[in-house]
Amino acid sequence: MDDIFVGRLMSSPVTTVAADASAESVAEQLLDEGISSVVVVDDENRIEGILTSTDFVRIAAQGGRPSAVTVADHMTTDVVTTSVNESIERVADLMIEEGIHHVPVVDDTEGVVGIITTTDLTAYLSGIEEPSPARVAN
Repeated sequence: MDDIFVGRLMSSPVTTVAADASAESVAEQLLDEGISSVVVVDDENRIEGILTSTDFVRIAAQGGRPSAVTVADHMTTDVVTTSVNESIERVADLMIEEGIHHVPVVDDTEGVVGIITTTDLTAYLSGIEEPSPARVAN
């Protein structure tokens, strides 16, 4: 697996949202698109955070209402990222070490260019290399 790189398996384009988006609208977007995370970016496509379905579980467990909060209120801002040229083995190790399932793929000039998830890695290992259309954001 050393010779397989993130750029080959990542989902792209990735669904992005602004930090001031309502958590409720993003929750609906996750359901509509059949995805489990969105990357939060600024006006220049630079990563600001990530919001995952796990964050929505946390919101519900704390008695919060997604209609009353923004993405910025619950996004993770210390985001683990990777590049298109990183080996998938290294990214898989990172996911295990950090206990995460989504790693945004960034480029120094373009900002966020994709995302690699445990689903992408599982699809590759099972012999299905192409991501399903439901997971690829428009």
